[in-house]
Amino acid sequence: MSTNNDSLSTNLQDIRAFVAIAEAGSFSKAADKLNTSRAHMSRQLSQLEARLGIQLIIRTTRSQRLTHAGEAFFMRCQAALMQIDDAISHASTDGDLMKGSIAVNCVGGIIGETLVGNAIHQFCAEHPDIHIELDFSSERVDLVQSRFDLVLRMGALEDSRLIGREMGEIRIGTYASPSYLNRRGRLSHPSQLKDHHCLTGSVTKWKYVPANKMDKSIEVEVSGNLQCKNGHVLYQSALKGNGICRLPDLYCQEAVSEGRLESVFEDWKVDKVPLYLLYHRDRHQPVRLKALIQFLMAEIPPQLVKK
Repeated sequence: MSTNNDSLSTNLQDIRAFVAIAEAGSFSKAADKLNTSRAHMSRQLSQLEARLGIQLIIRTTRSQRLTHAGEAFFMRCQAALMQIDDAISHASTDGDLMKGSIAVNCVGGIIGETLVGNAIHQFCAEHPDIHIELDFSSERVDLVQSRFDLVLRMGALEDSRLIGREMGEIRIGTYASPSYLNRRGRLSHPSQLKDHHCLTGSVTKWKYVPANKMDKSIEVEVSGNLQCKNGHVLYQSALKGNGICRLPDLYCQEAVSEGRLESVFEDWKVDKVPLYLLYHRDRHQPVRLKALIQFLMAEIPPQLVKK
């Protein structure tokens, strides 16, 4: 058998025609099955034999039969086409079924572990045949190159290759325990943060804008004796009086109402941060993914600060 490039690029339709002829036992019956002409079937077989450099079927005016090479080729092609047809069937129906897998990457902390996590719990309860992988890795994910179907991301959206739906805005506050502030002194201006223990995550330059909009915004380089990318850890450390934290209000509202934390500034604010739901620009989106997107957009925004 020829092993040149032509044999490797053999037309799949020619192979289908050959298998149909072998299965039907005649060119006419095969042509009827594939809704084409006998002459076209004959041309396809001739093309296939020319590319392979072998004769597959011996035909006479009254009969036809497979050659030895044709018999072996037929058995393999028939099995391969069955697998291809099965794969096409699965692929074409997969998008229409409320079952399968969805991979989601999300910010961690209270946003991912509580708001998104609770929504995912409910979605799974309503759709038990859908498997969801919820990933909280903190590295910024390239959705185009990664295996994730959805990403929930805080901050401005820059990648135009993605669909970005803003779910709402997250209000950020600066907090400390009364014991810390009584011990180290209360603050009136962000510049004073340089003289305090600040509990930091990945950001060590804290930017503030004046509530009265008269003064200029200010950015302060902060430091302290604890740095951790987990908001729960920073929150607990602030409760214990270890320093000043800057976290989404969602972490601290209850502690503030109970008097366990205080807002450090009244006249200076942190810009609210948008939360986006990102996914591929894909018109052939599976229904399970559409369902999850709609569910998250219904469940999460009411719990966030709106513009």
